[in-house]
Formats: sequence, structure tokens, C-alpha cells
Amino acid sequence: MTARMPSVPGDLTRLGFADPRRASILVADPALAPLVHDRERVETDGLAVGLSRVADPDQALLSLVRLMESATRAGAVADVDGLVAALRASGRDRDRLLSVLGASTALGDHLVARPAHWKAVTEAFPLEVEERIDLLTTAVREPGEGTSPEDALRIEYRRQLLGIAALDVSRPDPQQRLPETASALADLAEAALEAALVVARAQVGAAADSCRLAVIGMGKTGGRELNYISDVDVIFVAEPAEEGGDEDAAIAAATDLATRLIRICSSSTAAGSLWQVDPALRPEGKNGPLVRTLESHLSYYERWAKTWEFQALLKARPVAGDRALGRAYVDAVAPLVWSAASRENFVEDVQAMRRRVEDHVPAAEADRQLKLGRGGLRDIEFSVQLLQLVHGRADSSLRSGTTLTALGALARGGYVGREEAQTLATAYRLLRTLEHRIQLHRLRRTHLMPTSESDLRCLGRALGHTRDAGEAVVAQWRTAAREVRRLHERIFYRPLLSAVARLGPDEVRLTPEAARERLAALGFRDPKGALRHLEALTDGVSRRAAIQRQLLPVMLGWFADEADPDAGLLAFRRISDELGTTHWYLRLLRDEGSAAERLAHTLGRSRYAAELLERGPESVQFLGESGGLRPRTRDEVETRMRGAAKRKDDPEQAVLAARAVRRTELFRIAVASLLGQVSLDELGQALADVTGALLEVTLEVVVARVEEQTGEPALSRHLVVGMGRLGGGESSFGSDADVMFVHDPVEGADTRAAQEQALQVVKELIRLLGLAAPDPKVEVDAGLRPEGKNGPLTRSLESYRSYYERWSLVWEAQALLRAAPVAGDAELGERFLELIDPIRWPEGGLDAGQVREIRTLKARMESERLPRGADRKTHFKLGHGGLSDVEWCVQLIQLEHAHEVEGLRTTSTRAALAAAQAAGLIAAEDAAALGEAWRLASEMRNAGLLSRGRPVDSVPSDLRDADAMARIMGLPPQSGQELANRYRRVARRARHAAEHVFYDS
Repeated sequence: MTARMPSVPGDLTRLGFADPRRASILVADPALAPLVHDRERVETDGLAVGLSRVADPDQALLSLVRLMESATRAGAVADVDGLVAALRASGRDRDRLLSVLGASTALGDHLVARPAHWKAVTEAFPLEVEERIDLLTTAVREPGEGTSPEDALRIEYRRQLLGIAALDVSRPDPQQRLPETASALADLAEAALEAALVVARAQVGAAADSCRLAVIGMGKTGGRELNYISDVDVIFVAEPAEEGGDEDAAIAAATDLATRLIRICSSSTAAGSLWQVDPALRPEGKNGPLVRTLESHLSYYERWAKTWEFQALLKARPVAGDRALGRAYVDAVAPLVWSAASRENFVEDVQAMRRRVEDHVPAAEADRQLKLGRGGLRDIEFSVQLLQLVHGRADSSLRSGTTLTALGALARGGYVGREEAQTLATAYRLLRTLEHRIQLHRLRRTHLMPTSESDLRCLGRALGHTRDAGEAVVAQWRTAAREVRRLHERIFYRPLLSAVARLGPDEVRLTPEAARERLAALGFRDPKGALRHLEALTDGVSRRAAIQRQLLPVMLGWFADEADPDAGLLAFRRISDELGTTHWYLRLLRDEGSAAERLAHTLGRSRYAAELLERGPESVQFLGESGGLRPRTRDEVETRMRGAAKRKDDPEQAVLAARAVRRTELFRIAVASLLGQVSLDELGQALADVTGALLEVTLEVVVARVEEQTGEPALSRHLVVGMGRLGGGESSFGSDADVMFVHDPVEGADTRAAQEQALQVVKELIRLLGLAAPDPKVEVDAGLRPEGKNGPLTRSLESYRSYYERWSLVWEAQALLRAAPVAGDAELGERFLELIDPIRWPEGGLDAGQVREIRTLKARMESERLPRGADRKTHFKLGHGGLSDVEWCVQLIQLEHAHEVEGLRTTSTRAALAAAQAAGLIAAEDAAALGEAWRLASEMRNAGLLSRGRPVDSVPSDLRDADAMARIMGLPPQSGQELANRYRRVARRARHAAEHVFYDS
């Protein structure tokens, strides 16, 4: 053996001992002689191998030596032979003993002090709470000679704690066993409170019989999820023992009992300590009376209680004393708890409370907190409790005081995603297991991750890590904390929670009767039809129906805020029928920001947006995206369209794919406009960019097809010139694509062949854009080209040059004021602009004859183009003071003065008007009148199309339609008549200004 000893530390190192030299000395200790089979081969000895599996082999070995020494001294009392037999044989008994000694120095000390308790470890099995109460109350009633009842309580408590710890730490899956461990600890605390009350009654004597006292468990005790070392939160409620008895005397006796109970449990004796009993959650906290009657409690909760007190009561349950009174207390406060979410600012109060808790964590502890810090247990508990309190009013399945049970119910009910619930549950088990192992080590109340390498190593080994255990457990904890924080911020600050909380108790329950009454009260025109939609969406026990039952009570109110709630609900049903089975749709509405509210307002406010979404329901996704409602840039849209087109081989399918992207972008822009997130100028440019991008990609597809068919490069380069509102970057939702087509034959190409091919390209482009499809067609209008509809669809650049030099009319120069390249060859676009600039900004301006010609054209247009029956006072484009009046005034000024005023050389009406005023070419009063009319008419045209889903050219005569437009424009409900009157006033002033500016009148 002597020759073998030097290698023993090496053997022990391989077995995981941190201090192998010290361990080798302890292995050789005479106290272990009966246990070590082969001192020559420590590495394979059963005892050493058993020690290698525990959290702290060094500590377990030291405690084992001390335990054997103590047991030997105790002799028969400790059944040394039985202990030796248990430790010599491999199996459950030895594993349990070594695991406990390796997990807890405090429990090791207890076994050294009372070695006979080793059987509590080896013979441990789950106990019902009634069995624990019997054992503890028997211990205090029959404490044994020389032992006080208080000491007997502590000794029996610690003996049972050994059994709970043995079952906990000897299992390979401590996280999965967490609920059983936590509930066993809560049951043991309940039994200790009951036993302490027995001792207190004995001390108080006959006076105790004058009262009924119930102890209500709160916090983790009430939720049956207690830690190894926690304060035990309680509330005391008392009544006279006899009906009609002296209440004051009963309260005095109950207060004496409660005070003694607290002292019995909280004080330290020669036999050790239990835990602190904390009654601070009682009404008025530490400043309130320790004991109250049930009526006094209810009076306080009904009149004075704060939000956090109802949140705390969620976990209340009777744990000791008069159980009937305890149940009466819980039954009486339950309606208050489950209606608390209806209190004003309830959700906001709970959220603010969580922030306060977090803010009060000492800075030095913030990065180590398992309980109170970011990503800690409080994040999970607050999230679960807030969801319970908000939705538990209508769903009794959520009313559990146990976090994991409640989380499971929330997942089953669809209130939180199944993946999110699983992530939170896994993290909760991990965090609580870490907390348990840290507390169990020395039986000290702490919620901080250790910092020393040795403690972290032991903690990591306790959770099953074998290599770099300390680093591994820290990484595991931080990963879980990040996930918890991410989900907490998403769930806890979910806007839907505040909206649901604001609903009344009847509103949150979608029973047929309540729903029908609410639909009528909210202003649905067809309550029966709306009820059919609700029944279709919420019927059944599917997860989809469960989530819809959460969403719809709130969404009904949002639909009702709009002019057409019936249409909004119908559109929502259609979209839900299309997307309801997808994994992301309902989760998006429930969890992501304001997605549900945005969707409801959009569908109830705009038939145009609803129809776009019904044709492409996947577009709903960006309602929950950060920045999802900002219009995309021209380059971004073009890239997406080009990518979609390239995935298709057939030209028609390629263009339809690009048009599908356009549909998505139109919906994005429509929602941004409905929610007031884009200005009129931004809206016009965004719509022009989408059209320009589609023209660009379609042109590329058509040219590529021509080249594929001919096997040669195209004979020309092509250019699409935007005209009118498209060229000016001022498109509206109903705008056509006014364009001109230009081509330029490549060097050496036959001019006639190039013209024929270019015409083929243009015709194919127009055909593809006009194909019937789910997205709105693009109406390409080339009527502003030279010679109008009688001229060729496309001309070469030289043909344009020849035409404009020889035949150009003043109206064509006027049309060119808003010409801008929007697709095709960029260099050709620059050359085209060089060609037309002298025409649209003529040197010297216009002569008198040309001015007369423009005025004549304007007058003829007013008389001939106004639709039959249209009102000149309310027509947005051709009426008096309408868009045409403003644009012709601006264009006349441009034709006359752009050659000398650089600011007038713009395709934008509003920019040109501002430049004209700045140059003194128009009076400020006239400019303001014209500008306001152009803005208001443009906004009303957009609002009309968004509302009705089709173009609206005049102020609606139906006040309901006018009111819908007004709401889209941000005006209060029932503002339709006011909007109509406002337009007439603005248009009248603009007409006066136009007569002054355009006709010099």
C-alpha cells in the first residue's frame, strides 16, 4: 500500500476532486476503513466513484468522515452497522447519502449532529401534506425528554428536509423534478406553521379558544412553489369562536397567537432555525393590524387596496389554522382578484411595479440576480400573473397560484404561444433549480449567482455539467436569461393586454347574447350578420378559436371606431379563414406590438386596403414589424420585384410576381397613409416609385424575352418617361401611369426594324401590366405622346427631336413640364431631358398668342371634359378651384418664367408653386389659396378611394361616405358635412385666385 500511495492524488484528480492531496488523506482516515474496499485502487473503489458523481466530492468526503466519526460515537442510536452497509453497497442508498453530503454543507452538519437521521435520506419517499402535518404536530406535542417543543419542531423539520433534498439531488433530472420539490417544501412549511400554531395555542392557554384563526399562505408558499430557504409570506384572518362572540377579545387572542407563531418559526434556538415568517402582505402592510376579521379584510380590499395587492392575492390559499375560515377568506377575495384587471390603469400599474422592482436591485447585484434582475424569475412570474389577471376574468382555467401550472394553462388556452411557453417553463425550471442548489449549499437565503470558481464548479456539476462546469453553468444561465427577457418584453408589454383589461366583465365574454347586444351598441349596422362572423371565428375548441376569443372582444371596439365596422369584421373573417391555420398569423396579432389594432382600424377604415389584403393576406406580417409601415425606397422595391421576377421562367408569371410585390407595397403605403405615418408628398413619391419600379422590371422582362426569341441583342435601348402625376412624383392611389415611350436604335441597327421591335416591346409591356390578376391593374396611358392617340406608341429619340422642332404645339410643351424618366436606359433619359428642356422652359417665355391658346384650351377642357351631372363646385379635378385650376396656373407661370427662375424647373406642382411665390410671380394670398386647394383635393381623392375601394371624383353627397373620408383624414367622427363645407370654401377661394393668376382677372 505504501508504494501505491503517491499515485492516489492522481486517481482522485481523475475522479473530479478539486483538492486530491487533501482527499487522499481523508480517504485514508480510519473512520472510513469500513467503507473503502481497496485502498490500493482508489480510482476503481466504489466509494470514490460514488463521490465522483456528486456536486462537490471534496465536501462530501469531508462530511462523510465526520458523519462516520459521529455515528461511531453515537453507537447503536445511529445504527452504525446499517449506515456502513448502506455506504458499502453500490445503489440508491449510497447515492442518496453521498449526493446530499455533496450538495449541502448545512445538511451535512445536521447529520453529523444527529447521525441517526441518515435513514431520513436513504428511506425518503414523497409524503402528502397531511402526513407531514401529523409528523410535525406529533413532534411538538411529544418533544421528548429535555427537548422543548420549539426544538422538536426544528429537529423534525430538518429531518423531513433531508428526505426532500435526498429525492431532489439524487435524481439525474433535477429541473424536471422541480415542481415536486417546490411543492414538497411548501407542504413542509405548511406543516411547520400548523405545528407552530399548536405550540402557540399551548402557550396562550384558554384564551386561544375564544377565536378562530386562519393562516393564509401567500407568495411561493401559497403557490406551492417554495424554495429551500425563503421567507414564508402569510396573512392572518380571525373570527370569534362562537357566532355573536366578542370580536375585540377574539382579535386580541388571535393577535397573540399570530405573534407567537411568528416568533416560534422565525427565532433561532440551539436546534437551529426554520425561516422568517413575513406578514407584510397584509392590508396596510407593516403599518396595519396583524390580524383582521374577514369583513375587515374585504372592506379594505374593496375601498383601499392597490393593484399589487390583488396581484399578491392571486396565490392566496389556507395553510394553517381554521381551514373553513381560510377557505371562506379565499372564496371572498377571489371575485376581487379576478375583477382587478378592470381597474383603471391596471396593466400600466403592474408594468410600472415590475420596473420599480428592477430599479431597486443594487447595482453590484444586478448582473448576478436570479430572481429580481433582467431575465430573472420575476420577469417570468410577472408575465404569467399579468396574463392570468387580464384573461382569467373570463377563463377560470387560468386561476392557478402555481407559475408552471398557470403557464401551461395559458399555453393551452392560446394566450401565449406554445413555443414561448415551453421556453419560459424551461427557463423557470433552470432558474429555480439554480436558486435551490445555491440555497441548499449552506441553507442560506440568497438569489445571487456565486462568483468563486469553486462554488460555480460545484453548481455546474449539480446541474450535470462535467467539463468546465463553472463556465458551462454560467453560459447556460445567461442564455436562459436573455430568452426570458426577450419574451418578457414581448408578452408583458403587449398592447393587447391593456385593451383587454379596459373591457368590462360582460364585454370580455363573447356569449351570443352579450355579443349581440354589444354589436348593436357599438354601431354595427347588421348585428346578426356580424354575430355569424364571430361564431364562425370563435366556434370550437381549437387553438385558433381560443386565440380569436381573446382578440375579438377588443377588436370589435377597434372596428367600431371606424365608419364601416361591418365591412371591417367581414374582411377580418375572410383573412382569418385564409391565414388562420398558419403558424404565425394569430400569434402575430396576439403578441406583436400593435398589429391587431392596426389591422382592425385598417379593415374598418379602408375597403381598398382590405381588398389588397384579401388578395394577398401574407402582407399582414409587416403590421408587426419594426419599421414595417415605412414605404420602401425605389431601389428596395425594384430589387424585390426583380428577385421575384427572376424566379419565374415565363414572362407572364414573372411580371405577375413583380405585380404581387407591388400589391404588397400598395398595402404598406395604404396602411401608412391611414395611420398618418406619411405626408402627402411622401405618399405621392412612394406611389410613383412603386409604379416606376414595376415599369422598370417589366421592361427588363420583355426585352429579355425579345432577345431570347431572336437570339440577338435588342435593336434599341428603351426609355419610359413618366408624365403627369407620375412624372411629378405626386401619384395618388387612383392614378394611371401616364407615360411616353422612347427608344434609341443601337449603332448599325436598321431604323425600320428597330421601330418595329420597339413597338412590339411597348405593346407587350402594356399587355403584361394589364393582365387580370389579384393585384390592381396598371393602366398605362400614353395619350400625352406627340400627336396623341393618333401618333406611334414609341418613337426614336431622333424622331422626337424632329417632331418637336417642326410640329410641337403649346399644349405638348405644357405636358412636358412634368416629364421625367421613370424606367429604362439612364443615359437615354438624360439625352431626352436635354432635348425637351428648351421646349418646356422656352427662352423668353410665351408670346401673347400662346398664352391665349393655353387659356382657350383650359376653357374648352372645363366645358367639354366635366362628366355629365358633375357639380363644378365639388369636382376634385375639373371643378372650380380643383386640381386642374391649380396645375394650369402653375404650369402657365412655368412656361412664362422657368427660363429665368431656376426654382420653376421642377416637375412638382407644389414645389413650383412655392418657387413662384418666392420669386414674386404670384401673391402670397393666391399661392396659399391654390396650395391649400391642391392639397385638400389630393387628400380627399386619396381618402375617397381608400374608403370605398374605387375612385371618388367629387365630394360625396352621402354623409356616411363623407364621414368615412373625414376619419381617414384624421378628423373626428361625424365630420363629413364639415369636410364637405370646408372643401367648398377652399375651392371657392382657389377659383378666385386662379381667375386672378390664370386669366389676369
